[in-house]
Amino acid sequence: MTSTTRITRAAAAKAVALGLGLTLLAACSGDGGAADDATGAAGSGASAGGSGEPVTLTWWHNGNQDPALSYWQGVADAYEEENPNVTIEISALQNEDLRTRLTAALQSNDPPDLFQQWGGGEMQQQVDAGLLMPLDEEIPDTIEAIGGSAAGWQVEGQTYGLPFSLGVVGVWYNQALFEEAGITDPPETVEEFLDVVQQLKDAGITPAAVGAADQWPAAHWWYYAAVRECDQAVLEEAGRTFDFSDPCFVRAGELVQTIVQAEPFNEGFLGTSAQQGATSSAGLLANGEVAMELMGHWNPSVMAGLTPDQEGLGEDLGWFPFPTSSTGEGEPTATLGGGDGYSCSASAPPECTDFLAFVLNEENQRAFGETGVGIPTVQGTQDSIGDENLVELVSVRDEAPYTQLYLDTAYGPNIGGALNEAVAQLFAGQATPKDVVTAVEQAAANA
Repeated sequence: MTSTTRITRAAAAKAVALGLGLTLLAACSGDGGAADDATGAAGSGASAGGSGEPVTLTWWHNGNQDPALSYWQGVADAYEEENPNVTIEISALQNEDLRTRLTAALQSNDPPDLFQQWGGGEMQQQVDAGLLMPLDEEIPDTIEAIGGSAAGWQVEGQTYGLPFSLGVVGVWYNQALFEEAGITDPPETVEEFLDVVQQLKDAGITPAAVGAADQWPAAHWWYYAAVRECDQAVLEEAGRTFDFSDPCFVRAGELVQTIVQAEPFNEGFLGTSAQQGATSSAGLLANGEVAMELMGHWNPSVMAGLTPDQEGLGEDLGWFPFPTSSTGEGEPTATLGGGDGYSCSASAPPECTDFLAFVLNEENQRAFGETGVGIPTVQGTQDSIGDENLVELVSVRDEAPYTQLYLDTAYGPNIGGALNEAVAQLFAGQATPKDVVTAVEQAAANA
């Protein structure tokens, strides 16, 4: 995911945030049994710390379409039933709208009690501003149940948010359209990917969609190109020092430029949104208008809400990892990803952390996995995932030598936003690969 807003932060804090991001998914494959001891069953909300007096919790998330919309409402209803003094007021907002409104609410010191949190540099700045509630003393068992996957939501040993879903970015594709074009296997290299693009075009099929109007979907291509072109140590060093002088960063832009110049994307992609309606990039893939989209693990859920039958592509949906590069110095199986979590605001009532623990108890996390909305984070619950594509995605994620956190999230809103904007210009043919690097360096110098 990405950010559409900017907040400044200290360079040291940036280094901490990126370091946490790089280890974000390192522990995801663990199957420890902590969850069995720590989370309990759904409906066990204990209202720890609550007064028993009537309380209203406000909760903002981006699950504004089914199945996520109904799932989260069901969780809130179950908690209210067991805690009749608590009323939960949900605002289910479209992702970009959520980010814009959340930034304004935080800046005006009137935040929702519980809200979606992506960790990284953005969360670091919220911590620095004293906007988030520390969770370690409130719900230690829940933190233990999540284990190392909570690292991306921790700052200097303190936990300020917890993830409910963690995954990686890859290429979602329409298997029926691939078959129609005579493509038998997903591409594994960039060269094979470009061949697939040409085969689809020859068959009269638009190869891919990208929601470049939102910038971050276009920037995902650059992030992944950087993972392929740059050694892990170079990426880590750039995250700490914001020194992008290594030639691999220009090569990342050149790789993206090569793909853009192959003209794989939908007509009007510069004005296409990512998730808003049937004409968004997700909507075009969901409705069979294009064959591919580079997107995160949440895409099947988003796509389902963008088709008349609420089913998305159904059995025609497939997934494959980002292609490898013959010129790259990065690990060919390294991945790009991140997660979705929740934080309680510093001003939230005690019931906020109790509800967050309820959201993340083992039974609710299993129910979450069964919906296909995302990939649960509580250890021992990932076998609840029924979607075959998500099972494959988890396998690729767990076998990766490391997962790079989305660069805009890792770098924070100022620098990450400048990167997204520059990559969008690259897609528009109005910036060079070197211009992208220069824009990031200038943003870092001004932060």
